[in-house]
Amino acid sequence: MLDKPRHFVYDYGNMGTVTGTVLSGSNNVFDIECDEEGADASSGPHIRSCTLKSKRLNTDSKNYNPLAPGDRVEVETDELDEQKGQILSLLPRKNKFVRWNVKGRSPQILAANIDNMLLVTTPDEPPFRARFIDRELAQAERQGITPIILVNKYDLPASQDVDFQERLSIWQDIGYRVLRVSAKTGEGMTELASLLQNKLSAFVGQSGVGKSSLVNVLDSACVLRTGSLSQKYGRGTHTTTKGSLLHIHLNESLVDGLSNVYASIIDTPGVRRFVLHDIESNDLALYFREMRPLIGTCTYGMSCTHMSETGCKILEAVYAGAISEDRYDSWKRIAEEIRTGSWSD
Repeated sequence: MLDKPRHFVYDYGNMGTVTGTVLSGSNNVFDIECDEEGADASSGPHIRSCTLKSKRLNTDSKNYNPLAPGDRVEVETDELDEQKGQILSLLPRKNKFVRWNVKGRSPQILAANIDNMLLVTTPDEPPFRARFIDRELAQAERQGITPIILVNKYDLPASQDVDFQERLSIWQDIGYRVLRVSAKTGEGMTELASLLQNKLSAFVGQSGVGKSSLVNVLDSACVLRTGSLSQKYGRGTHTTTKGSLLHIHLNESLVDGLSNVYASIIDTPGVRRFVLHDIESNDLALYFREMRPLIGTCTYGMSCTHMSETGCKILEAVYAGAISEDRYDSWKRIAEEIRTGSWSD
């Protein structure tokens, strides 16, 4: 007579529902770092590969990506496989940084719940693009995030160019923090490490500015793939193909010899064209912080286009030197891009 089959009960610990942080994801499969009590610290955090429980999450709009690195989610654990789970819901976001994805024709969330957002640029290699940064600054203002302009490759001769230095000064004069660093020489890296420690920060910028190289210097044990510039166009090649949240152990030489100092960094894919999302051309001046206090004070009030009207306080500020001509010209060009839908690289 055959024995009855035995029923084994596999105990994977605290199964059921847990919360966690999105590390990365593509094709609606996400790596989630789960918050589980009693986890073995020596083996690192418990990371599950999770799919969406339903096709739609509790988001306000249809995004190119439903979740981004840094998002907090509720996860239903898999009773048969402790390495898997299903995402039940998105928890409320503290903030998010978005751009319009032209190819996907929808907003793309680059990072969520961040403490610092660093807009990475260079004086050269790839060429410096001030209007690219101005678009990012406007998008950050729209979303209530205070950005920091991070100038990498400051060792290059182009960093001493008068026009380049003047543009950095303009941003500083209107209250933006500008960090000058070099992943190659180490200049400014101690200040950057101090800013990042025990925080969640996102690196955002065009391809080739050296975001991955900066991470490699900050944590000598972390090796992210870096790429060379396209020789034909002087543009960066895409080496980070999807955003990833990394926990790094800051190099002791950058934190006064202290050990076990950590930082969390979202390394975003390089962007060649930054297109604004949810900003109308008539509202753009609201997100240029030096213009914002003057809106509504013109002779024609809120109807003023700030282009040629007599009594326009913004134009008067430009003529008086209180608003830089470069930033005013950048505002005009970006407003025209929004109106026409024709965006430059």
